[in-house]
Amino acid sequence: MSWVTWALILAGVGLNAAAQLLMKVAVRPLGHYSDFSLQTLLGSVWILCRSLPFWFGMVCYGTSVCVWLAALSKAPVSTAYPMLSLGYIVVAGVSVLWLGETLSPAKVAGIALICLGVVLVSRS
Repeated sequence: MSWVTWALILAGVGLNAAAQLLMKVAVRPLGHYSDFSLQTLLGSVWILCRSLPFWFGMVCYGTSVCVWLAALSKAPVSTAYPMLSLGYIVVAGVSVLWLGETLSPAKVAGIALICLGVVLVSRS
């Protein structure tokens, strides 16, 4: 595969990971809701509609779909699709640094296995 194809795959993964992280930031104010009612739903929608992270996340999602389609037009799906698992690594790392989350030893081991799998798939 060419460097352009790899760039498209990695850009798609990065944009999708960015969207996940931005959505997490956007829904943080909703964590205090303990019930599911029409009032809660309407309040949640109102909060999200006024949230810049929500809208930036939606733009990242839309852009990631376009970039991913371009990547799929150039790469075998059997190679490209497993690369989406790189998003787990990016999201885990950034969530520790940006969102203050923690990684347990089991999560670190899982991420190491994902890295090994990505290496194996990319070399075949």
